[in-house]
Amino acid sequence: MIQWRPAVIEGVRSRWAGAVEYAAELASGDTVRALGYSDIVGDLPAGARVLLNTTALERGLGTGGVAIVVAAPEHLPEPVDVRAFDGHLVKARYTPGQTMVLGVDEQGSPNHELLRDADDLGGMPVVVADLHSALPAIIAGLRESAPDARVAYVMTDGGALPADFSRTVSGLRESEWLEACITVGQAYGGDLEAVNVHTGLLAAHLVVGADVAVVAQGPGNLGTGTRWGFSGTSAGEAVNAAGVLGGRPIASLRVSEADRRPRHRGLSHHSATAYGRVALVPAAVPVPDLTEDLALYVHSQARALCDSTGGRLTLVEVGCDGLDDALRATPVPLSTMGRGFDDDRLSFLTAAVAGRHAASLIQPH
Repeated sequence: MIQWRPAVIEGVRSRWAGAVEYAAELASGDTVRALGYSDIVGDLPAGARVLLNTTALERGLGTGGVAIVVAAPEHLPEPVDVRAFDGHLVKARYTPGQTMVLGVDEQGSPNHELLRDADDLGGMPVVVADLHSALPAIIAGLRESAPDARVAYVMTDGGALPADFSRTVSGLRESEWLEACITVGQAYGGDLEAVNVHTGLLAAHLVVGADVAVVAQGPGNLGTGTRWGFSGTSAGEAVNAAGVLGGRPIASLRVSEADRRPRHRGLSHHSATAYGRVALVPAAVPVPDLTEDLALYVHSQARALCDSTGGRLTLVEVGCDGLDDALRATPVPLSTMGRGFDDDRLSFLTAAVAGRHAASLIQPH
């Protein structure tokens, strides 16, 4: 179901990349945060009458929990000649918001010939994570050991579909910590668009020239509290893609020392399922080399996970010297499930050691 609400734009609260957060007044007189994407609804003035989708906002959900500007009928963007556009990949397909993009891998792309028969990542390290919040921590760990490494982020479609929703990606691009964002599947709005994770990874290697790729869903992890009902199973599928294409898969563990839910305390069941059951190819599993009680517990959980796969997953102990400072110096705020670095340090350190391990596997040019 969708809850439609008419509203009037009061003004701009903030903006980043191609997204604008407005204050919008509902007919009830209440003011809500309303997110508009410039390439869909343009840049709206105060007083503009808009149609909002408030479904997730009214339910108080974390995933999708803001009002979305669907249309501003009196302030439509200028028409364009879609027939003159080279791309024909449609994303968010068969929804009212479907958009057409130029895929890096499609026939109209200047990179089509480069990717047409491409089949090898040449040993490129590929760090896979469940949560979008791991992205800056992974890159912080990577840059602490390899400050000049070129990093591509392959954004899958398990969370937000528009890349412009992510302030993290915007901030990492502006700070030059991220060379490119590649949106795959139904996700869109990256520097490059690709049909799936496989061609997204190949584009990271061959088009971007990345030393390391990081694969994770966009913001807005979806979970149901069941063994299999969560969007992070795609992390296991990304490990498979990296392995099949001759990359070096690195499974970044989802860990928490502050989550009140037992299934996510220590090593999350999401990582255990995605890497232990969904992934089918060899991968490294980095863990922080720490002596703190919970870190030792996570180490034992990760060891049990690796042992359960008969050697397919390999535990890698990674030192943490310098990583606290590296994480505090990230150009974007660190936040996972609403918790910052000091609230859930082990979560971010575990992501950072995956990045540090990737740095040790970078192939010389």
